[in-house]
Amino acid sequence: MADPEIIQLELKSGSVRIELRPDLAPNHVQRIKELVRDGFYNGLKFHRVIDGFMAQTGDPTGTGTGKSRKPNLAAEFSRERHVRGTCSMARSSDPNSANSQFFICLADAPWLDGQYSVWGRVIGGMEHVDAIKKGSSANNGVVADPDRIIEMTLP
Repeated sequence: MADPEIIQLELKSGSVRIELRPDLAPNHVQRIKELVRDGFYNGLKFHRVIDGFMAQTGDPTGTGTGKSRKPNLAAEFSRERHVRGTCSMARSSDPNSANSQFFICLADAPWLDGQYSVWGRVIGGMEHVDAIKKGSSANNGVVADPDRIIEMTLP
């Protein structure tokens, strides 16, 4: 078996290593890699962070409604569970609307299983994901003065 592909995510508190899962969602992994190589994610906000649930990023507008200029992706749902550290694509109510936004599960979220395209998992530095500034639960996790991705790279 080939060595796992890794993305390095730099946050203000330290480095996070994410193992890519092309066996689950090859088109989503390809998209993430393209955007990482283009520097798309560098400086983007974690615009929606809900304590005990997830941290969402990948929107260049920082509002939760933006995306890359690339076309949306068809869903690649799998049986992979949404457990702590899972990296999965965000989408609208249309299952085929994933583009650039993604979230990292801060805790198990079984109600998401089979409904979102899982493309990776955190294999190191989860404490830095936990340290991302949380939003108000009264405002669906929208974060005032949010933390940002410093840099995402394919080492």
